[in-house]
Amino acid sequence: MRILIADGQERVRFALRVLLAQQPGVAVVAEASNGQELLTQARLNAAELALVDWELPGLAEAGGLPVFRHSFPALQIVVLSSRTGVSRAALATGADAFVSKSDPPERLLAVVRSCGAPAE
Repeated sequence: MRILIADGQERVRFALRVLLAQQPGVAVVAEASNGQELLTQARLNAAELALVDWELPGLAEAGGLPVFRHSFPALQIVVLSSRTGVSRAALATGADAFVSKSDPPERLLAVVRSCGAPAE
């Protein structure tokens, strides 16, 4: 599975990259630190899944999650946030899944695996 990581914090991107690199069949193909980079990297790379910080700098200015979803309808989108109360809003605006940044890594990996599972 080809993954695009979008988070404004370099240390979060690094931690996600290290975690995902240990998973068989998973490759981080691009990273973005703001909304414009997210759109650019999604266009340039054939990612299958995007891990997107709910509070990604510049995401609102780039049209927010609904515009991103509309621009890349086949891309699976998992929203990450340290604010657990935004899960409903994230799902309502186009995310396929939500993971709290305070969840254990196993939760994120389970969601990534479920997004990569072939449809039955």
